[in-house]
Amino acid sequence: MRTKTILALLCLSLSALPAQDLVRLGNLKFAHYGAVSYMKELAPKYKLKIEERMFAKGIDISPAIVAGEIDASASALDAAAAGRAAGVPIYVVAGFAKGGARIVVSAGSGISSLRDLKGKKVGVARGGAQELLLLAELAQAGLTWSDKPGKDVLVMYLPFADLNQALMAKNIDAMCQSEPYSSQAINRKFGVELMKPYDTPLGEPIRALVITEKLYKERRDVAQRFLLCFVEATKKFIDEPAFAEKYVREAMFKNQITSDDYQDAIGNSPFSYDMSLEHAQITVDLMAKYGVGKMANPPKAADWVKLDLLAEAKKQLNIDQPKPAVPEKGKKAPKGKKG
Repeated sequence: MRTKTILALLCLSLSALPAQDLVRLGNLKFAHYGAVSYMKELAPKYKLKIEERMFAKGIDISPAIVAGEIDASASALDAAAAGRAAGVPIYVVAGFAKGGARIVVSAGSGISSLRDLKGKKVGVARGGAQELLLLAELAQAGLTWSDKPGKDVLVMYLPFADLNQALMAKNIDAMCQSEPYSSQAINRKFGVELMKPYDTPLGEPIRALVITEKLYKERRDVAQRFLLCFVEATKKFIDEPAFAEKYVREAMFKNQITSDDYQDAIGNSPFSYDMSLEHAQITVDLMAKYGVGKMANPPKAADWVKLDLLAEAKKQLNIDQPKPAVPEKGKKAPKGKKG
């Protein structure tokens, strides 16, 4: 009898727990993706359960979205744009970091300008922000490129994880690499920063937080709580840099990067919330110009960048909201008109 009573009470207590809506999140293992990763820790506060799955590259997430395995993702904006152009049903709903790349040359190479890359091999990961940044910089310097011999620069497409090894072994002369790996190459003395590639029309690339059209249209309350969770996680990382470093270095990288690596990386890729239609459109236009993503029908930013959930989340959490005017000392606030 006592056992039945305990079981009944246990079932009653379990039924009283708030239901958690599942959101399956695709993420990448980079320092500036840390606040997105931290969302799963805050999720219960918003009656969510966030299941995180790590991918090697942003473009690898698109097939998982098409297969119905992923509801939201963090990636470079150009990877999201390429996915949308290929028919992947996604919306960009926020930006979560800016910058995040460097062009790094081999130590002792004597390369001191972009023009010095003529006749050299430059490594980059295909389909990430780094590829678009590299090509925009080469074009601006008047250099031609190809992944086959015959142009000014031979572009070697390698996974992010292999670029540092290739530079260290001098199999490539330079790389356009993401953080924290570019900072690691510099701190370990086998790489030297040539530049931060932000002086083209693209400026600093903004990383994109993406959700499926289904989540946006059919589970709108869940989508709004997901954005609330994102904004709170990001605010915590911005307001508490020591906590952010501890989480990224220990939880994400298992102490495989140093404090210097992290600090240098985040100094070049600060956490953020915002995205703009203008930046998204410039990104798509440059991708089409340089053939990044091989888009047959480049998407219009207004059709797939939806920032209303972000605006509402920031409003509810009082982020970047205008403050009421405070009367100057010694002056009275103006009285409202009657009638």
